[in-house]
Amino acid sequence: MSNHLIDALAKLVSEDRNPNTMDLDTLSSLEIVEKMNQADKEVPLAIEKALPQIANAVDAIAMAFKQGGRLIYIGAGTSGRLGVLDASECPPTFSVDKNQVIGMIAGGKAAMFEAQEGAEDSLVLAEKDLASIGLAAVDVVVGIAASGRTPYVIGALEYANNIGATSVSLSCNPDSPIANRATIAISPIVGPEVLTGSTRLKAGTAQKLVLNMLSTASMVKTGKAYQNLMVDVKPSNEKLVARAIRIVMQATECDREQAEKRLRQADMKVKLAIMMQLTGSGKAQATALLEHQNGFIRQ
Repeated sequence: MSNHLIDALAKLVSEDRNPNTMDLDTLSSLEIVEKMNQADKEVPLAIEKALPQIANAVDAIAMAFKQGGRLIYIGAGTSGRLGVLDASECPPTFSVDKNQVIGMIAGGKAAMFEAQEGAEDSLVLAEKDLASIGLAAVDVVVGIAASGRTPYVIGALEYANNIGATSVSLSCNPDSPIANRATIAISPIVGPEVLTGSTRLKAGTAQKLVLNMLSTASMVKTGKAYQNLMVDVKPSNEKLVARAIRIVMQATECDREQAEKRLRQADMKVKLAIMMQLTGSGKAQATALLEHQNGFIRQ
């Protein structure tokens, strides 16, 4: 183990020892989870300070979507898994193509379930991974690393910059290497973990909350919501079919029978069913109206 890496970790806020949990191994189960719950309350406050940067990233992602670009999350370990999770939930939630939001993790799919030794330490592996999906200038790359110093993520952001893509960093340490390489740097500083160095805790929670914001807000900005309803949900199972019916009912104040009828007429496309019900128009006219307004029902 190099002295350089040990020294680098010693300088990270996320690797500090938490003075409030020095007695962690002496506590009862209730006391341990109370300490964890108290620490978790710090996370939203840390994110609040980063909201302007998060909003800037949302605008960049929404613009990319409007131009046919993609949102690409890339990270290693917990950070990579969180990106893959957020990406995988976008198609059923917003009916987007599976390639519009992509999650990439150092070591590939196998790393989702088992650590791939050494993958995160490569500066060139991320370039290879991004090149394999044809990274373009219109895309947005979000590099995720709690430490802010993961070589795989550094390589990803450097390659994104070289291609001309928008680069966004998400880390939980101030003035980190990935923040210094990104066009937009998001750095919620959540402080030391309850269990020293276990950044799947507060840091992981912060990353999950920020990723929720990036994907959800950018989808809202591209017409995937009406009021606060997710009108592009894909009814791919019984629960989502029931949710789709409820959304049509809530958006149009019609009864269940009418909502189901409109959904059938609209080929189970929620947004189209809502438009048909609100305007009283047929499928073709409602489709044209939506296309004219780029999918925004309210407009």
